[in-house]
Order: sequence, then structure tokens, then C-alpha cells
Amino acid sequence: MEAIDRFKKAYPHERYYMNFSNPLQLMVCTILSAQVRDEVVNAATPRLFARYKTAKDFAEADLDEFIGYIKTIPLHGNKARNIKAACKILVKKYHGKVPETLEELDELHGIGRKTANVILTNGFGKVLGVVTDTHVIRISYRLGWTKNKDPVKIEQDLMKLVPKRYWKKIPWWMKEHGRTICRAPTPYCSKCFLADICPKQGVTKRL
Repeated sequence: MEAIDRFKKAYPHERYYMNFSNPLQLMVCTILSAQVRDEVVNAATPRLFARYKTAKDFAEADLDEFIGYIKTIPLHGNKARNIKAACKILVKKYHGKVPETLEELDELHGIGRKTANVILTNGFGKVLGVVTDTHVIRISYRLGWTKNKDPVKIEQDLMKLVPKRYWKKIPWWMKEHGRTICRAPTPYCSKCFLADICPKQGVTKRL
């Protein structure tokens, strides 16, 4: 695909955007990252991970103390409760380890299909689908790769269209592209390396 080749050339060093050292830290990051910029999460987690190192640590954490470490993150109270609840399940059912199946992850508090895919792809190297975040949703639609608005259906469309060897990296490329060029609500089409092949589906105003 021509667009894939151009993404690769434009963002050759792009990587997953959260800082983590193990699947547990990644799980915590994915729960914290809902409706917040990655930079905010990455700024908060070093101190958090220095204090809480295991699922048992998180499960038994004093809620007020825990919230103190993540108070810069929106919805920190709900997110702290979800992390504690998820880690209680990890301790009880999985010996403190993050499970490695979509079905098991989907049962954890604060984890949906998208975040489960993130954990499997980036934590375990199990690429079962395409992580479909807001940037992927927006850019896929503008490129004409999907006519759907539902993330699950968009993921299915992408899995049919994009070669599997790119399923892991395409969300990274699209996220960077969405931040810098294909922005919401108004994209910088005049600066875009895909402008000549992009149908600009749904775009009503552009720079």
C-alpha cells in the first residue's frame, strides 16, 4: 500500500508512546491514559512505579495515597479504583501476573478491547488486531479506509485492508500523524505527504 510506504518513510523511529518496563506497568498506563495526553501519564508514572511494584502492591494500596501519585491525571479517583480492582483479580486468579488473552483482559476493571489489544501487542508481542484509538479512527475515515464510525467495525476494516505485519505499527504512525498533521478538527492538508492520495473523506475545512 502506497500510504503504508509513506508512513514508514515519514515516521521510521516511531514507537509505542507509553513508558513502561513490564506488562503490569503497561496495564496501569493503559487505564490511566483514558481521555488524557500520554505526556501527562508518562510524567506521573515514574514515582508511581517506584512506590508500587507488584499487583499485590496496587491491590493493597491506600486509595488516598495512591490518588496522590496520580492527581494530575483526569478522573484519577475512578482510575485508581479500577487499577486496584484489576490488580485484586490479578492476585486472586493469575498469581499477580497480567493474563495474555483478550478474553481474560477484557474481564478486568478499566480494560476494554482497545486497551486489551494495547497490552497484548506491546506487552506480550501478540498482535491480534489493530489498536483503534481516536487518531486511528479519524485518519482511517479520512483516508477512505473505512466508512464506519464504530471502533470495532473500523478495526475489522483495517484488519482486512492492512497487511498483518503492519498491524502493530500502524497505530503508532497514525497517532504521530494525527498529532502533527491530520489534526482534529482541521487537518494541515497543505503539509501532508498523503494529500495526493487521500480522498479527505468527511473533511469540510482544511489548512
